[in-house]
Amino acid sequence: MSGSEKNLNGGRAAQGSALIGEPLVLEFDNNRLLPELYGEHGKHLSRIEQTLDVSLANRGNQVFVSGAADNCARAEQVLSALYAHLERGAEVTGGDVDGALRLSLGSNPNADADDTPEGAPDGAGVTKSKSGKTTRGNSNGKGTGRGSEKGKKLYGGVALRTQRREVLPRSSTQADYIQALVKNELVVGLGPAGTGKTYLAVAAAATMLVEGKVDRIILSRPAVEAGENLGFLPGDMRDKVDPYLRPLYDALYDMLPGPQVTRSLESGEIEIAPLAFMRGRTLSNSFVILDESQNATPMQMKMFLTRMGENSRMVITGDPSQIDLPFGAKSGLKDAMEILPKVRGVDIIRFGEEDVVRHDMVTRIVKAYNRRDATLPPQGRERRTRKADDKVDNKVDNND
Repeated sequence: MSGSEKNLNGGRAAQGSALIGEPLVLEFDNNRLLPELYGEHGKHLSRIEQTLDVSLANRGNQVFVSGAADNCARAEQVLSALYAHLERGAEVTGGDVDGALRLSLGSNPNADADDTPEGAPDGAGVTKSKSGKTTRGNSNGKGTGRGSEKGKKLYGGVALRTQRREVLPRSSTQADYIQALVKNELVVGLGPAGTGKTYLAVAAAATMLVEGKVDRIILSRPAVEAGENLGFLPGDMRDKVDPYLRPLYDALYDMLPGPQVTRSLESGEIEIAPLAFMRGRTLSNSFVILDESQNATPMQMKMFLTRMGENSRMVITGDPSQIDLPFGAKSGLKDAMEILPKVRGVDIIRFGEEDVVRHDMVTRIVKAYNRRDATLPPQGRERRTRKADDKVDNKVDNND
């Protein structure tokens, strides 16, 4: 074992904050992937440096990592995972970098990291050399398409692959949510806006449709305005409910080619089903998504839950803090949360403000609202929200 490896291992064993004696050298075989890995003007490397408090220097196909041992291991984890993502033909965005960093900070960077003997393969396309370098890819300069074990460990082997993109988790809760979507017949995703509840549900639905595990996708949402009275909407039923289901459409077009989405909507393979019109149906061989479920009434929620047929999956998403029902009306989501935890086979995933994956400003806004709401009693909090919504409704009605 070289002196640098001894120093690295000793630093990890003694304390996570110990500095490694020599830079950790990462080597990537496919030079064509590196511009996207590093980001424009090295912005991805800068993001990793700022978040993990390490120093990164790239020379050709090598990256030299300096800093605390644990942080260097996390940087290797992140770069390995992103490189493996590129090898599979996907693109790496700033959101992917932030997601990998978020996952690395919540994981043990040294788990099984040094169990591989020198010169032995460390997973797919990874070799530890006697010089202390970690080499990515195989010797012919082409990526293996499978990535390294460190990359796999970061994401836990969890991913949703659709026709247009590979969707990876951007937080540990998202990883749990994806696993739940794949394994369970009924999943409930609760949490604030921007945590990926709806997007990942649509990704799972598109994946299972393409794989032939279900025959159709059914999208539903309560037709409740967010504090406004839009009045009469022209057109047929689909035209009337389309504005409420636009977020689901956006996610669908992200996962599947546009012409396929259009054909599937026309053929009924992808169906828009207003919640109010679902009574009496049995939904078999389907992936059914109820979005914004906090705006369903208890009667509607019970009706929806009892529509499940053979070989079907159901996902319910909602944010209990954003209820747009009239003042005094009980949310069907809150009512269901008093019952469903006692039902076998139901998986409930709760997202927090730390799982927000939109702009950093969204995270700060959610935290600010949560701090304010924490100072209010539960009844006062709900009354304040409903009164504000009622004032908006009255103002619209008076303008009419």
